[in-house]
Amino acid sequence: MDLILQLILGAVGGNAAGAGAKNLSMGTLWNSVAGAVGGAGLTALAPALAAAVGGGMVGNGVSGGVGGIVLTLVAGFIKSKMGGDKAA
Repeated sequence: MDLILQLILGAVGGNAAGAGAKNLSMGTLWNSVAGAVGGAGLTALAPALAAAVGGGMVGNGVSGGVGGIVLTLVAGFIKSKMGGDKAA
């Protein structure tokens, strides 16, 4: 159940990041994918963050959302610097 929560809130965080930083958005699908991966990844890499914000479902949800935001912004930044947003 925790992994599902992390994936969902990561995807939500990724799309929120894309909406807030239009120049780094990769589109709804890729914002969702990057967000979901970031949501699960941050929680797995930094369990202390999940524990610090209350642990359990709340901690997993917060760390999932934050991970989704961070990875989406990083991936969007890298894509923009590689010229991935230019028409072919």
